[in-house]
Amino acid sequence: MRPLLSTALIAVLTLYLACTPKTGNKTTATPNPPGEPAMWDSMGKPLSGEEEEPLEYNVLDEMTIEPQAGENLDSLRPYNASHTFEVDLIHTRVEISFDWAKKRANGKATLTMRPWFYATDKVTLDAKNFDIQSVTFADEKLPSQKGEGQGLGLKYDYNNAQLTIHLGKTYSRTEEFKVAITYTAKPDERDSFGGSAAITSDKGLYFINADGAEKDKPKQIWTQGETESNSYWMPTVDKPNERCTQEMYITVEDKYKTLSNGLLLSSKKNADGTRTDYWKMDKPHAPYLFMMAIGEYAVVKDKWRGIDVDYYVEPKFEAHARDIYPYTTEMLEFFSTKLNYTYPWSKFSQIIVRDYVSGAMENTTAVIFGEFMQKTKRELLDDHLTNEKVVAHEMFHQWFGDLVTTESWANLTLNEGFANYSEYLWIENKYGRDAADEHLMTEQQGYFYSAGDGGHPLIHFGYENREDMFDAHSYNKGGCILHMLRQQVGDEAFFAALNRYLKKNEYTEVESHELRLAFEDVTGQDLNWFFNQWFLGAGHPLLDLEYGWDVDTKKASITVTQNQDGQQVARIFDLPLEVDIYEVSGKSRRENIRVTKRSQTFTFDCASKPALINFDATKTLLCQKNDNHNAQEWAFMYRNAPLYRDRVEALQGLQAEPSVLTEAVFNEALTDKFHGIRQQALMADGAGAAGTLPIIARLAETDPEPGVRAQAISILGRSGDKQYIPVIQKNMGNEQAYSVVGSALSALQKLDPAAAREASKILQSDDSEAFTPVLAELYADNPDRSNLSFFERKLDKADGFGAFPFFDNYQKFIIGLGDAALLDASVEKFKLISLNLQTSEWRRFGATKAIADLRNHYREKSNAAKVAELEAIITEIRAKETDPTLKLYYDMF
Repeated sequence: MRPLLSTALIAVLTLYLACTPKTGNKTTATPNPPGEPAMWDSMGKPLSGEEEEPLEYNVLDEMTIEPQAGENLDSLRPYNASHTFEVDLIHTRVEISFDWAKKRANGKATLTMRPWFYATDKVTLDAKNFDIQSVTFADEKLPSQKGEGQGLGLKYDYNNAQLTIHLGKTYSRTEEFKVAITYTAKPDERDSFGGSAAITSDKGLYFINADGAEKDKPKQIWTQGETESNSYWMPTVDKPNERCTQEMYITVEDKYKTLSNGLLLSSKKNADGTRTDYWKMDKPHAPYLFMMAIGEYAVVKDKWRGIDVDYYVEPKFEAHARDIYPYTTEMLEFFSTKLNYTYPWSKFSQIIVRDYVSGAMENTTAVIFGEFMQKTKRELLDDHLTNEKVVAHEMFHQWFGDLVTTESWANLTLNEGFANYSEYLWIENKYGRDAADEHLMTEQQGYFYSAGDGGHPLIHFGYENREDMFDAHSYNKGGCILHMLRQQVGDEAFFAALNRYLKKNEYTEVESHELRLAFEDVTGQDLNWFFNQWFLGAGHPLLDLEYGWDVDTKKASITVTQNQDGQQVARIFDLPLEVDIYEVSGKSRRENIRVTKRSQTFTFDCASKPALINFDATKTLLCQKNDNHNAQEWAFMYRNAPLYRDRVEALQGLQAEPSVLTEAVFNEALTDKFHGIRQQALMADGAGAAGTLPIIARLAETDPEPGVRAQAISILGRSGDKQYIPVIQKNMGNEQAYSVVGSALSALQKLDPAAAREASKILQSDDSEAFTPVLAELYADNPDRSNLSFFERKLDKADGFGAFPFFDNYQKFIIGLGDAALLDASVEKFKLISLNLQTSEWRRFGATKAIADLRNHYREKSNAAKVAELEAIITEIRAKETDPTLKLYYDMF
């Protein structure tokens, strides 16, 4: 599972509010997420390097649980145990068809089971919101009585959530039995629905555009099982530590393609115009990984080591399928080789669905992605790495999550931490360590932003709701801890231990101790200290670093102070680290230290004062630090230390100390070998000084990275120097990335408005929505009623990141026209979007903020009646909003 929103939504909303100019008297300043620059590019995306109740632990050699402040010491803490087995589900066979008009599924499930250990005469299944028609042994033809279940067939009790079947005799653990349940699933017919920021709904089975009313949207059916939602469309033991083999008989209209787990063994056309596809999964996996997807798709086929690799896309994207799912076969080879464990399943298929409730889902052999992945090759020039990371993430789950599965949601990081770290591994392999370390830094920042003053343990048995586990701890922190573990034991041991972990636990469920034992088996080390501290403990180090030099004793020193007293988890971390000590010549030596105290000083013999002491030289420690270097040391670090994190930390340190030296280093960074550093230099306060414009012009013309070119072009536009107009216009060709063309149009507007308006007419005809933000900005800056139709056409399509600048520019455009009736009509349009809880959070936020900005406009005009009218609308929107994140931000309006 890869969430699309959650902490990312919070960070983006905060960033957007921080970066948006405020109007009127009511202003609210909000902080940027750590490490995020307060900028947006011309395409409406943030410019960046790239998305609970805690327990207290004191980690030494053993784990001791300390009481929390205000905690009731007379009762035990909440503990969410793994599911207790009563029966072992061996095999599931589902025969299913659909009623589109009623959004129902008619099914028959045949389940093969046996008692887990203790003899039993009944079995309890998860079966939510069904109409039960019959429950029998599989070889019986007579139906059971509905309701009380007291008739022919098997007796049963049903409370609309669980189905308890009375077997009529007692079975021992050596005896299998097979029950058949005929039922109707009604996923849309519930009084209330669950969900979370990561997985926004728990319906399990989704009918998309079922009545065909939305002409531009395909009709689809798809499932989402995680966490425990597949039991809304099939009876099962819906727990992560269960697993079974599977058969699916899916009956659909003949025009539709189907996808499910395993192999398609047959496809039979029926007399009524339908078709029944038979999919078989012959290796056991968890019920939450069962899936179906149905719709009109183009299927592009590939092969890897003799197995089918299929790419499902909407027909108009068929030519772009391999770009949408980039490097799939190369990744299969890379991960299989790296793990020394060949991809374990019979096929690998990927499919995109509409209105998906998360980012992507690792269903075994059949991954589902949200439509954010579905782009043209040109659109992907700007954002190819997103698709690569998501494909890698879900593919790695096929080993970590599907082959070896968390036994409980408390151990979720054993699925998601590994999938998160796969992104680093792939980027490191494909693009080098600088790119991978940039990604790692972004993941760390996401965790820090989420954790606040300590967060919860990575393995978190005390969660309030299992959905809460899908957070930046299980994902971001989990991946970061694996990276630290890799550094601790070394590359060869790390991957050997992963191989042992997979082979020892294949097709079973696991908890964190099994991962530890695999690493101990390989390395021969006792790693309890590491797992207790990082997996079972909460928080991370907050460090203050001070450097010294004693000229008499010729000793250099570093004092490390742990300041995590302010966290809910106040404890000392055990930190084995490496320190690089540099001479003025650039020569360095590496020293090992181990931080085990609240404040600790380490000294080193040196012939002369070091030019730099580089703490955590491998840049793997998950920590927040106050590193007290001076400007000369930061400059030396940029020029001599080898890693991306060295250089970016040096630039950040220098930016706080403006000087001639700072300017010189930032000018050097404009030609850094890594595009992320070049872009960071372009975003610095002094970028665009007259002396650097020739360098920036070269970047605008020749840099291979679209993000760098777009940022360079933006600077040229702000320079006011018309000699750069040819450079800007050269970047407006059809072969250029959309971000580059958009930035060029914005820059041209500043230098030659007439030429920009002429160019915009051509861009309006482009099928992509990529130019919408920049055109909206252009028209907002130059309001003309002839462009009103542009905003009206784009209003229903503005979504995702692009919704923020679109709605912002829409309201500016309307204000600029000065038409009171049009202003009133626009408020009504925005209000309808804000109150429509079926539309996305992005659209609701954008529309509501537009209303707030219009209110501020009227406040500046001293129109008290209109201010009161719009305040009432905002109050109504806030009251009816169900998303807690949006309600929080609406309070700032």
